[in-house]
Amino acid sequence: MSAIIKTENLDFAFQPGVKTLDQVSLSVPEGAIYGFLGPNGAGKTTTLRLLLGLLRNQHGTIELFGQDFSRNRIMILKKLGSLIEQPSLYGHLTARENLEIYRVIHQCAKSRIDEVLQIVGLENTGRKKARQFSLGMKQRLSIAVALVHEPELLLLDEPTNGLDPNGIIEVRELIKKLNREQHTTILVSSHILSEVEKMATHVGIIHHGKLLFQGTMAELQLMKKSNANLEIETSDNAKALALLQQAFAVQEVEGRILLPLNNREESAQANRILVQNGIDVYALHPQHSNLEQLFLDITSENK
Repeated sequence: MSAIIKTENLDFAFQPGVKTLDQVSLSVPEGAIYGFLGPNGAGKTTTLRLLLGLLRNQHGTIELFGQDFSRNRIMILKKLGSLIEQPSLYGHLTARENLEIYRVIHQCAKSRIDEVLQIVGLENTGRKKARQFSLGMKQRLSIAVALVHEPELLLLDEPTNGLDPNGIIEVRELIKKLNREQHTTILVSSHILSEVEKMATHVGIIHHGKLLFQGTMAELQLMKKSNANLEIETSDNAKALALLQQAFAVQEVEGRILLPLNNREESAQANRILVQNGIDVYALHPQHSNLEQLFLDITSENK
């Protein structure tokens, strides 16, 4: 897939000598949901603001849709939508009235308002004012505003921040729906690791302004698999450990027997060895690193 967003060696500093971004090279494939992960202050919002031209680029290059951003800014901005930080809505207006303002600005057909309200699930809000909306509804309306002009690319900065569990689910499912049904490429920044894991096709991990990992979820899963272990509970852990160490790179951690989980055959072989030597096997627990643990592992190596 071709890259719809491509940056090379982005550097940015709000004050001399203190880099907010350090050699950040993003590559977001067309058609992807790209989860841009990092703790608060890692550089996520700064990166998105540079992609939108809200900050002046200091060093490095930015290309969107295969075009240099500095030379084709207006054309590029017409093809993307964004929600950066807090929703910008008129609280005294209805969902339809809010969208009408942006429809006029973008010179879209009036029918587009009904289409967008249907997409975000706000078609039945009627005369209800935006200030009366739940946080999840406000967030969906803000995404609707970003969708009025049918963008090919959507940039969302912490779209589930501050939402309750229902609101998080609503926004997550909306992002997946937009990608699946509208074929919109979406870059979504977040510090909620479990949420990104549930919806992203690609992931970038940024920490202290440096991009530490970038790749597909499948590649991340391989990292998870490489960190997987099988925890074994037996009637005699000391004897079991001595037996298994003859055949495997098994280790004992805080009284637990951990066997690297390479394949099912090795798990069966370990179980067979123990049973044949008169040891009762009470349980075999596969343990996979989740995305949160991988994130901690990756960032702890680059402190």
